[in-house]
Amino acid sequence: MIQFTVRVIPRASKPGIAGTRDGALLIRLQSPPVEGAANAELLELIGLAFDVPKRDIRIISGEHSKLKRVAISTIDRQHVDIALRSLGIDPHELTASFAF
Repeated sequence: MIQFTVRVIPRASKPGIAGTRDGALLIRLQSPPVEGAANAELLELIGLAFDVPKRDIRIISGEHSKLKRVAISTIDRQHVDIALRSLGIDPHELTASFAF
């Protein structure tokens, strides 16, 4: 299992993973933070980025915050590093944020 911190920007014009900010993975969401829509979109984007099913991803803390802690139960460090590099993100930028 891996845990990491994400910072979300709801109501963004272009959704997707946009790099890092303050040691957290920066994710832009089109959905508003209403009735769980943004959290659902967040899980979808993380699933696509790391090639894991949504059922293996959960929000551990910060469900109602822009700064969240997320866990993926079926992934290892090598898989994470490969996924981050494919997004143009240096995995070392997030080392402090990730817990394996």
